[in-house]
Amino acid sequence: MTLPTPLTGPAYRIQTQRLVLRCWNPADVYLLKEAIEASIEHLRPWMPWIQNEPLELQARIDLLRTWRSDFDSDRNYTYGIFDRDESRVLGGTGLHPRVGPGGIEIGYWIHAGEINQGLASETAAALTQVAFELLDLERVEIHCDERNLRSAAVPRKLGYALDGTLRQRKLRPGDDPANTMIWSLLRPEYEQSALKLTPVEAYDALGRRML
Repeated sequence: MTLPTPLTGPAYRIQTQRLVLRCWNPADVYLLKEAIEASIEHLRPWMPWIQNEPLELQARIDLLRTWRSDFDSDRNYTYGIFDRDESRVLGGTGLHPRVGPGGIEIGYWIHAGEINQGLASETAAALTQVAFELLDLERVEIHCDERNLRSAAVPRKLGYALDGTLRQRKLRPGDDPANTMIWSLLRPEYEQSALKLTPVEAYDALGRRML
């Protein structure tokens, strides 16, 4: 009997114990609006894009369409973080191919009302597994502002190594120079880590099980 070829490529939907991570759709506009507008002050010190908020409805719809287009074209994989019944947006995340060949960067933000519950760690653990198992990468990175202690705790908890800190390479909102911490996990390290055993289900654009 010929075994089916394992599915590879981007996961459009990822399920963890508490979360659904999935590709955005324009119909998510009101859920995203609520999550961002409830989190503006929480995100303002760290996320440059928050300075454009609140967006007009059509501008947010256009943004969601861009994210979906980039996802479908394999340019950038931006996900919403939802509760398991997908009635609330708990944050946003993504796999961003902006760190050179063989690598990808995980980014994340969490709704102000949902912090300190381990959601960022659960999200990053799932995306780490997806990156290595489905995208066949050799390196996953997480970048964060040196002063963002909550964000830095995520890669540290997951066993990423701190490669170094780039001094004043980026600007925080308000043009304040920021030091950026670069964390990474290599494939041999992943293969020996508990992240490989993270309970994750992943599905492609047709709903076929990938993990």
